[in-house]
Amino acid sequence: MRKIEVPNTKAYRLIYPRLVVLVSCIDPATKKPNIITIAWATPLSMNPPLAGILVAPRRYSHELISSAREFVINIPTVEILDKANKCGRFSGRRHDKFSEFGLTAKPAKIVKSPVIEECVAHLECKLVDQLTTGDHTLFIGEVVAAYANEGAFDGQFMNIQHVRNFYQVSNNSYTTLNKELLKPEL
Repeated sequence: MRKIEVPNTKAYRLIYPRLVVLVSCIDPATKKPNIITIAWATPLSMNPPLAGILVAPRRYSHELISSAREFVINIPTVEILDKANKCGRFSGRRHDKFSEFGLTAKPAKIVKSPVIEECVAHLECKLVDQLTTGDHTLFIGEVVAAYANEGAFDGQFMNIQHVRNFYQVSNNSYTTLNKELLKPEL
């Protein structure tokens, strides 16, 4: 098959679709929580358990995570796709995303940033490092608590027959996984 050229500035799209997460954080001075929608989140290490999120410096959440030194990665499902999309389109500087978009802030187990009740899983993270990576900052968090709704996690993996995560394809385009679980021969 013939290969086509992809501009370097669009090369990251070749590794899409990406799981969408809602990252909650808090203003340490006012205690006002915020939410940012992110498709650039990834595990970084199993021992210690580290997770990374990439946030543009112009984002309000960037300021909050840098100063509070913590965040929560919340895993949404298609049932709140519209709310998650809105959380990525409006700034927390001018909007209370929890009340305006009908999401529920619940106390986390360890960190001060809230969890989002409507999400099926949560990774509470304490910031251990941040690196400038071009036009984004990689926030590296140590996972200090992780939990999921009963039935969402089978002890090894997210239960994709039960949980309908969504993945960003581009801008306002999303997809889900099909229900077929493929296991190659070893």
